[in-house]
Amino acid sequence: LGGGTFDVSLLEVGEGVVEVKATNGDTHLGGDDWDQRIVIYIAEEYKKEHGIDLREDRQALQRLREAAEKAKVELSSVTETDINLPFITADASGPKHLTMKLTRSKFDQLTEDLVDRIKEPFKAVLKDANVKIENIDEVVLVGGATRMPMVQDLVRELTGKEPHKGVNPDEVVSIGAAIQGGVLAGEVKDVLLLDVTPLSLGVETLGGVMTTLIERNTTIPIKKAEIFSTAEDNQTAVDIHVLQGERPMAPDNMTLGRFRLEGIPPAPRGLPQVEVTFDIDANGIINVKAQDKATGKEQKVTITASTNLDKEDVERMVQESKSHAADDRKRRELAGARNEGDSLAYQAEKALRDLGEKVPAKDREQIEEKITELREVIQGEDLSEIKRLTEEVNQASHALSQQMYAQEAEPQAEATDSQSSADDEEVVEGEFREA
Repeated sequence: LGGGTFDVSLLEVGEGVVEVKATNGDTHLGGDDWDQRIVIYIAEEYKKEHGIDLREDRQALQRLREAAEKAKVELSSVTETDINLPFITADASGPKHLTMKLTRSKFDQLTEDLVDRIKEPFKAVLKDANVKIENIDEVVLVGGATRMPMVQDLVRELTGKEPHKGVNPDEVVSIGAAIQGGVLAGEVKDVLLLDVTPLSLGVETLGGVMTTLIERNTTIPIKKAEIFSTAEDNQTAVDIHVLQGERPMAPDNMTLGRFRLEGIPPAPRGLPQVEVTFDIDANGIINVKAQDKATGKEQKVTITASTNLDKEDVERMVQESKSHAADDRKRRELAGARNEGDSLAYQAEKALRDLGEKVPAKDREQIEEKITELREVIQGEDLSEIKRLTEEVNQASHALSQQMYAQEAEPQAEATDSQSSADDEEVVEGEFREA
């Protein structure tokens, strides 16, 4: 808990290895917020007594802020502190002074809601890492604001453990940064920090959907590959749109990069195999490669921008995914239904082409009519209608397949029966002659 931000990290520490299991936080919560509550309290009390709002005087406000921070620090070790600001302002009667007492209990009361905001990120980290509270061995407090008794009391309440006292909260961040700098520079070799991805990573697929390859809070370095295919017949190139974020639809996430893989041999849609590989190194640098499995042709891009995200941006994107969850589910379901309908329409059309004149004209006309209806409705947003027509095309295609199978089976059955009869006659004749 620093001056302006609050972060919680769950670490697994082994022999020279520090692995980050999950992180969370609040980029709008820090020691400055506690200072501001004291400033507001002092200003309001002074206004009640003297009728002057010190917050309207920039110089007086700055002195209030300095006094508030000093009072906050003192209340970490004492239960009551004096706030004295001589010549804080003046009116027609002359100079005015500010003198008041602030108790720790009053301070706790003024900032109770700020302390409560610590709870949710803490619970979120446990959930993301799938770790139970009883499995936590140590709680290390980082940042000067963690010296406040109310924060330490909350830690005891949440974890049932006494906060670790072996490090200086003001220095530990700098020490950790120096060690990690040494690791990345190759000067420190006996410590390895395994960080996690702040947000999910993936690519845009048919229907504007974000298909996630690497989930948020995945330990890095990591390498992950997945096979994709083409969306149209004879498609000779694919565009790879690399995304970062927690929303299911591509436009709602952050674009990290785009590139194009060309030279794919013409083939029916769904047949080519394009392998997309995400490779993230220890520095968080992402290498994305797309390779056509048939020809070996490949294209790739290196992305460093993902590591420059502010914690505020990460938190905003995570919160947006939660607040839009219901709408996103509907949009994702609609996109999925459209994709399913489009795929089924394509398969039905292909079946009609392959079967040619074997399909009776009446049956062909009925199926083509349903396919046309389905093609039209998937351009809209009527989910129930898309599902209904998709099912109708599916049933019509299935019925056609059964009909074609039965027609193919009849001549074979007749030929088999004829052969069986001939065989039977030969056997009888043979047996007769032997008798």
